[in-house]
Amino acid sequence: MTQLTFASFDETGAEQHRAALAYVTEAFAEAILAGIESDSFAQAALSAALRELVATYGEESVASFAQSLPERIRAGEFTFALRH
Repeated sequence: MTQLTFASFDETGAEQHRAALAYVTEAFAEAILAGIESDSFAQAALSAALRELVATYGEESVASFAQSLPERIRAGEFTFALRH
């Protein structure tokens, strides 16, 4: 089974990552407009993403990947500038 890592993307992978993120961002916005709470949608998206990753990479690989998340979150990797 392939090892789960997001540390590096080749140009094709980076482009696919940007395109996929655009789709997710659009779905998030549509859910908000439909009255779904943002935290509910975010939790559902995380659950769906983890299921897909487990199906692709296996439980142990995804669990190892998830162990890196607290450090990455604290480092601001997922933080966006405040919107006014």
